[in-house]
Order: sequence, then C-alpha cells, then structure tokens
Amino acid sequence: MRRILTLFGAALLMAGCSVYRPYVRPAVQADGLYGPGVAQGDTASIATLHWSELFTDPDLQALIRIGLENNTDLAVARLRVEQAEATLMASRLAYLPSATLSPQGQLSSFDGSKPAKTYNIGASAEWELDIFGRLTNSKRRAKAALLQSDAYRQAVQTQVVSAIANAYYNLLLMDTQLDINSRTAAVWEENLRTYEARMRVGEANGAAVAQARASKLAVDAAILTLRKQVRAQENALSTLIGQMPQAIRRGTLAAQHFPDSLSVGVPLQLLARRPDIRQAEMALAQAHYATGEARSAFYPRITLSGRAGWTNTDGSAIINPGNWLLSALAGLTQPLFNRGQNIANLRIAKSQRQEALLQFRQSLLKAGAEVNDALSQWQTARARIGVTGEQIASLEEAVKSTTSLMESSTGASYIEVLTARRDLLAAELAQVQDRFDEIQGVISLYHALGGGGE
Repeated sequence: MRRILTLFGAALLMAGCSVYRPYVRPAVQADGLYGPGVAQGDTASIATLHWSELFTDPDLQALIRIGLENNTDLAVARLRVEQAEATLMASRLAYLPSATLSPQGQLSSFDGSKPAKTYNIGASAEWELDIFGRLTNSKRRAKAALLQSDAYRQAVQTQVVSAIANAYYNLLLMDTQLDINSRTAAVWEENLRTYEARMRVGEANGAAVAQARASKLAVDAAILTLRKQVRAQENALSTLIGQMPQAIRRGTLAAQHFPDSLSVGVPLQLLARRPDIRQAEMALAQAHYATGEARSAFYPRITLSGRAGWTNTDGSAIINPGNWLLSALAGLTQPLFNRGQNIANLRIAKSQRQEALLQFRQSLLKAGAEVNDALSQWQTARARIGVTGEQIASLEEAVKSTTSLMESSTGASYIEVLTARRDLLAAELAQVQDRFDEIQGVISLYHALGGGGE
C-alpha cells in the first residue's frame, strides 16, 4: 500500500511539473532593427542619461519636476501599480491556509419545557496543495501584471517628460518667431515712413507706399496670430503639468544646448529600456501563465481541511468546555462534466498567448522604426541649418544692395527691395523651424530609445 501511494505521489509531482512551466522570452530578431545606415556598434545610448542631464534648461527642469508630481495620467498609472501590487499579495496569500471561526448558540424548548441551551465554538482551516501549479501560475501571472503596470507607469512618465519638453521648446520657437516678425515690422514701419516722405517730394508713387503699408500690415497680422498661439501653448503646458493656466517662465531658443552627436546603442537594449516593449512582453507572460492555469483545470484540486472546537449542552458557561470536537479531512476534487468547457478555455488561452506574442514582436518593430525616424529628423534638421545659414547671409547682402540702389535711384525698384526682404524673413523663419526640428529630433530619439522613465 505504501508503495502504491509513493508511486501515486510521484505521478502527481510529474504531472504538476508538466503543467507549470516558467515564462521564457521568445527569440527576437534585432539585427538591422534601426534600419540601414545607422551605426549600432557602440553600446552607449542617450537613453541612459537622466532627463535632467539632457534637458539642462533650469526652467524646463522645474516644469518637468512639477509635471511628474502633478500630471493626472501619471497619477492614474501609479494607482494601477498599487492595484497590481495588491493583486499579487492576494495571490501569494492563496498559498496559506484559510481559517474561519464559527461560534453558534441555540435555545430549544418542547411542549413548554425549560429551554435547553447549546453552545458550539468551532474553528476550521482549509489548505489547497499546489501540486498541479494552479496557484503558482496564478501568482506568476499576477507578478507579470504588476511588472506590466509598472512598465505602463514608466511609459506614461517618458511620454510626460517628452510632451513637456516639446511644449516648452515650441514656446521658445514661437518667441523667436515673434522676435523676427517684430523686427521685420519695425523695418517695414521705417520703410513706410520713408516711402511716404519720398512721395511727398515726388520721388515715389502711391503704389510703392501702398505696397509697403500692405507688407507691414501682413507682418502685424502674423504677430497677432503668434501671440494667440503662445497663449494657447502656455495654457496647454499648464494643464499638462497639472496647474491652472498661467504665464510660463522660459529661456530662449538660442540658449539651448544639446550633444553634437547622438548614440542609439544596440537594438537589444530596447528590450530593457522601452517601457512599452516591456509592457507588451509582460502581457505575453500573463498569457503564458493563463495558459498554464487553463491546463491545470484538467487536474484534480487537493485540499486539506480540519476543524477543532468544543460544544456544551448542559447550559454551563460557554468558556467551560463540555465535549471537544476534532476532525480532519483530505479532499480531492476531479472535474468530470466540464471537460468540454476546460478544452474551450485552453484553446482561448493559447490563442491569446499567440496574439500577445505577435503584439510583442510588432512593438519591437515599431520601436525600431521610431528610432530611425527620430534620428533621420535630427540629421536632416542639422543639415538644413547649415544650408539656411548660408542662404540668410546671401539674402542679407541682397537686401543691403537693393536698398542702396533704390535709395540712390540708380537701379533697383521698391519691388526688388520688397522681394529681398520677404525672402530674408522666410529664410530666418525657416532657420528657426530647422533649429526646433533639430531639438524635436533629440526629444523624439530620447523617447524612442526609452529615456526619461527613471
């Protein structure tokens, strides 16, 4: 008999091992993930920098700190982590016996006789043996859910840091555009007065005066539009950092400094740094353990239970035991008539695991494309800054030459001066936009590589 029980126990243990399998990350193809032409030999990455090391503007740093403390989405993400921690704690407590206390009292009387008093104080405990891995799969699944929630929190944090930085630098861009347009408006105001004076002495006609006034009014309209956009951006940034609408203290676009070279590291680092990839992988881990739980439903559940207490039927005080009650029971519950439902649940779990695997691999591909896009934006913007710088130098010379010729009445007309000034304004605005695109490329690359989640 002992030998039979030993063999039965060994069979149960072997079956339990076959039901519970720990999650192992699937093989992923990371070579060439960043696309052609991207150097991947250096393991260093700008994502390893703390956000305060990359964004050195003290005003921006203050805004990011306020945002990390007050942002509503980030606060919700932290609460989800707390919920996942509580779920994990509950799954761990499932390993312990459950105990209940059930005191009872009864009064009974027959045919008007004196009531008989009966007291019963009992406590019971029940403990499930996790031979087939049901509790283990449940606990591991809860732990994967916690890691997924924490990855979600980090993903929200990286998004908040990037969004605040983008909004801040967008304000600096509009400030610079306002400055350029204000200087241009002052020049056209001076030109308008000059044309009006020359018309009074017969050296200019009404068309030149009207054209100068129209150009000046166009710049004035652009200034009004920019001021409205600045106010809207300040309000949006205030909401992002969880504060009432207010004026945002800020520096200048020209004072911003970033590294001259950006390193993206090796693609496999994305698996560790990108929170959305970790989130997708933890969803895959949950699906893996859910499949294990579905398999364990085919096997019996073994529980140990016991009860202890005392009863007293002679009406004495309840603290004075009459008869002790002790019992112990081992139970085995084997599913018989729900096998079809268990098979369906297992098929669903397997399908969900395959879906999670595809989403995990797709998240990695998406991350690689985002890195390539951000790096391309940064490189293109830096190249354009050099080109527009040379263009601005040529246009400044053209404006100077045409203005001199017009004032001497020996060559250029007001149309040529107008064209030269408009081209110069457009080139200056384009250069500012290129500078903003360069900064935005840095922010996007930092976010794409998983930076800012610390």
